[in-house]
Amino acid sequence: MNITLKEFQNYLTYERRFSAHTVKAYVSDIEKFYTYLLVHNILDDKVTKYDIRAYMKEEIERNISRTTLQRRIASLRHYYSFLQKTRHVRDNPLLNIVAPKGHFSLPRVLYEEEINVIFAANNKRTDFLKDRDQLILEFMFATGLRASEIVNLTLQSININERILVVIGKGNKERIVPFTEHVQILIKDYINNMRKELLAKRRSSQPTNALFLNAKGGKLTIQGLGHILRSIEKKTGEYAKLHPHLFRHSFATNLLEKGADLRVIQELLGHESLNTTQIYTHVSEDKVLEEYYHAHPRAKKK
Repeated sequence: MNITLKEFQNYLTYERRFSAHTVKAYVSDIEKFYTYLLVHNILDDKVTKYDIRAYMKEEIERNISRTTLQRRIASLRHYYSFLQKTRHVRDNPLLNIVAPKGHFSLPRVLYEEEINVIFAANNKRTDFLKDRDQLILEFMFATGLRASEIVNLTLQSININERILVVIGKGNKERIVPFTEHVQILIKDYINNMRKELLAKRRSSQPTNALFLNAKGGKLTIQGLGHILRSIEKKTGEYAKLHPHLFRHSFATNLLEKGADLRVIQELLGHESLNTTQIYTHVSEDKVLEEYYHAHPRAKKK
């Protein structure tokens, strides 16, 4: 990694307070561009808009998806804006560059009926980890938290009596998220019983205040959360390609369909821009059309 890219990495980490995952994605995109510059013997402070277009053309010919190319151009635009601001370059070659439009796709969601089937199937399990897994399922659907936010929850971040969470989201921004009475009951039972049993399996002598623990009593990780969801499918026979963001999408869509205000959903999800939350209105419209064609007698195919 060269000096300017290292400066940019520090800028994203310490000034913009981006997550480690986001910073890694930025650096990866820019390093790929530097590989292109090295092959074509171009210095980063001599890049022109024609070089950027040639780079885009080469990426497209390598069958890079439009979405990936959009992200890489966005990363480079941010990078060159930083280089210009710090006087490493005079001009920003990305100013008049338009990335190819990507294909708009709606997020997949689980509706209330599907959620209830998954919850009921998991609740029939008799193995040791059933109660923890049931709490995780119901917790994700009740709060809409990101995977990183779930695994980083501590005992101190949850007020069981008031039924609220203090969540530290992207950019270290704090928000308050409520949860249901049923989840309140499950959390109390988990903390007073199963969590203690999981702690007993812990090998480390260091205490942990993590709310969710893995089977060995350690702090749950994002990868571990994904593993739990896959194991739930195997144990229940209900295969729905479960992942944390599926529950996040489902949380938002079901709230919208029940009449929740879009700005309230934005706040609960921790979205900085309302435009990000706006996608759920399209998901809801899709459901409306589906229900209309299913229910209306004159809309049904003969």
